[in-house]
Amino acid sequence: MEQLQDNLKKLIGLMGFTDFSVNYEEGSNRFLIFINEGDFFKKFLPSFVTNLNYLVRLMASKTGEERTAFIDINNYRREREGLILELARAAARKAAATKQEVPLPAMNAYERRLIHLELSSHPDVRTESVGEGRDRYIIIKPIQ
Repeated sequence: MEQLQDNLKKLIGLMGFTDFSVNYEEGSNRFLIFINEGDFFKKFLPSFVTNLNYLVRLMASKTGEERTAFIDINNYRREREGLILELARAAARKAAATKQEVPLPAMNAYERRLIHLELSSHPDVRTESVGEGRDRYIIIKPIQ
C-alpha cells in the first residue's frame, strides 16, 4: 500500500492541490485524505470522492495490490455512512410502528450493503433491494 500511497500523493499534487495530507488506515483499508481548499471544494466533494476512489482502484489493480482500499476525503465518507445508518434506523422504526413498507432513496451498492448489515439483526423488519443500476434502492418491510 506504500507505493499506492505515494502514487496517490503525486496524483493529488498534479491536480493542483497544495495543502493536503494522505494517510493509510490499516484496520479499515482506507486512505484518509485531508485537502484544505475552502468551502467551494465541499460542493464537488461527493463526485470527487467517487472518481478518486475509482482511480485508486485502477492504480491498485495495475500495481498488483490485492486489497481493496477506500478513499475518504475530509471525512466525507465517514459522515455519509453515519447519516445513512441513522436514516436506516429511523426508517426501520417507522416501518415497525406503522406496519407499512418504507422505501429509501436510490443508493450505490456500498451504501445499500451498509443498510442491509445494519438492519439484519433488527427483529421487526427485513430489507430488500429493488430496481436496476443507479435506480436501485432498498425497501424496509415490517415482519408480521
